[in-house]
Amino acid sequence: MSVRSATGQAAPARPGPGQRKRRRGQRATILALPALAWYLIFMVGPMAAIFVIAAMNWPGMLQPVSFAGLDNFSTVLDDPVFWQAVRNTAVQLAIAVPVMIVCAYMVGYYVAQKPPGHRVIRYLLFVPGLISTPAKAMVFYAALSPDGLLNGALQSIGLGSLSDAWLANSGTALFCLIALDIWAGIGFTAVLFAARLDSVPDELGEAAQLDGAGHWRTMWRVHFPVIKDYVGVVTMLQFLWTLFGSAQQVLLLTQGGPANSSTTLSFLVYQKAFIETDLGYSQAIGVVLFLVGLVGLLSIRRTFRQTY
Repeated sequence: MSVRSATGQAAPARPGPGQRKRRRGQRATILALPALAWYLIFMVGPMAAIFVIAAMNWPGMLQPVSFAGLDNFSTVLDDPVFWQAVRNTAVQLAIAVPVMIVCAYMVGYYVAQKPPGHRVIRYLLFVPGLISTPAKAMVFYAALSPDGLLNGALQSIGLGSLSDAWLANSGTALFCLIALDIWAGIGFTAVLFAARLDSVPDELGEAAQLDGAGHWRTMWRVHFPVIKDYVGVVTMLQFLWTLFGSAQQVLLLTQGGPANSSTTLSFLVYQKAFIETDLGYSQAIGVVLFLVGLVGLLSIRRTFRQTY
């Protein structure tokens, strides 16, 4: 039934709850269009381009392009350098990510207990994150060069026979890069864990300690299950950073040597694209990297999924 005003004319009916909800949804969609367009152009577009270029024979930016089909993937799978990079990347991920997450969680738990000077500790943990990648590489080069700080320290304590050219040794170059990954990421990750642990109710830890649990059991048996999903998110972020960001350290410190002993998949993409100008080959490795990252993310998500 329509509602009439004082003049006798029918007043417009008010929109119902369903109509108002649809209007709000339409406004939200309009406001999201610029962000959606940005995502499609600058995120989905380059991701699709990786698969397109991987199927091309493209010997350089200004060179003619021809269709190669799966030839680039056949070349990649037959290349021993690729398999060396796969092994190096697997070792890097297997060591750097678990060590970083476990150590960062323990440091974050300690900071979350608010020991004396905990605010200063939080700032100090952020220091590696404030240093640029070239500066970090310079620090490690100064420490690990033949006449660097590490060899000097070994000689000063009578262990000069253990000194080595750490970055130029095929047996130690990759582990030096792994050490840089851990040092660069552990502090920032610890601050993230401390911030999340601050939101855990104090009653949980107090109840566990009243039952006789020490800090070690409280840390792993009480607090860890509560923030398990958050640990999974941080682990995924560090996994992606280590998988895709290692090319910077490799380029600055070892350039993949000696004898490809420190070549990782992400550095091999850079090397093939910008040094050897074989864009099709490089993006074929990019497809492999994408698949490794996708499988890794799904596995981490499944591992750290909450079961309650």
